[in-house]
Amino acid sequence: MPPARSLITLLTDFGDLDWFVATMKGVILSIHPDVHIVDLSHQIAPHQINEASYFLKSCYREFPEGTIHVVVVDPGVGSARRAIAANSGRYFFLAPDNGVLTHIFNDEQLVEVREIDQRKFRRESLGHTFDGRDLFAPAAARLAQHEPFESYGPVIKSYRTFSIPQPRWEHTSVVGEIVYVDRFGNLISNLMSHHVREVQDLTKRPNWQIRIAGHTIDEVVGSYAEGSRVEPSALINSNGAIEVFINEGNAAQRLKAGCGAEIILSKDSEH
Repeated sequence: MPPARSLITLLTDFGDLDWFVATMKGVILSIHPDVHIVDLSHQIAPHQINEASYFLKSCYREFPEGTIHVVVVDPGVGSARRAIAANSGRYFFLAPDNGVLTHIFNDEQLVEVREIDQRKFRRESLGHTFDGRDLFAPAAARLAQHEPFESYGPVIKSYRTFSIPQPRWEHTSVVGEIVYVDRFGNLISNLMSHHVREVQDLTKRPNWQIRIAGHTIDEVVGSYAEGSRVEPSALINSNGAIEVFINEGNAAQRLKAGCGAEIILSKDSEH
C-alpha cells in the first residue's frame, strides 16, 4: 500500500508580514479541505537557496512517509526556470529547479524527478510573480488527493544542484566550514562527530582543538549551559555536527563569522 499523502509542509522565504503564506494555504485547502498543512519555516533569508536546502535536509525525515514537502525559495520566479516534482519512494518534494533540493538528491536514494506540466497544474493569473500560489499550491493539493505522480510531467535526468561543501584533510587536521547559522547565532559546521574520532585515531592523542575566526577552543562541552558566556565554546549537536556557540550569546556576531567561515579540527598543538 503506498504511503498516505495527508500532510503537506511549506518552506519559504516569504516571512509572516504579507499575504503570501495564507494565500498558498487557502488554495491548498480549497482543493483539499481535509489535508494537514505544517509550516516548516517562512523565515529563510530572502533568495537563500543554500540555506533553504540545508534547512529541509535537517528536518524532512522526521515526518511520516508520504509527506509532501513544498519549497518556495524562488528568485527566478517568472523566468524560464522549471518547476519540478521529486519522489524518493518515501517523500514527495515540489520546488523550483534552482538547486534547493540539492541535499534531498544527495541523501535520498532512487529519486524520480519530473518537470511539472504547467498547462495542467497552473492556475490562470495576470502576472507571473507568485508560483507558490499559482503552481506549487495546486500541484501539492492534487498530489495529496492521490493524483498519479506519473501525470505530473516528463521524467528529467538533468536538474540543478550546487556543490555541497565537504571537509578536507590537511596533514592531521580536518578543515571544514560553517554551513548554517541559526537564530541564536550558533555556527553549525559540516564537521561531524566521526571527524573527531578520526583525528584522535590518526594523531593517537585524546585531546583536540577547534580554530575558527582567530579563536581557539580547547574542549567540547556537553550542553549549551556548560559553555562560556564570553568566549566561544563548541559541542556536538543532536544532528552529530560540531557547533560553535556562546552560552546565551551570539557566536556569529561575536566572531564576525557566518556561512563559509573556515573551521579547523586538529590535535591540541599547531599542525
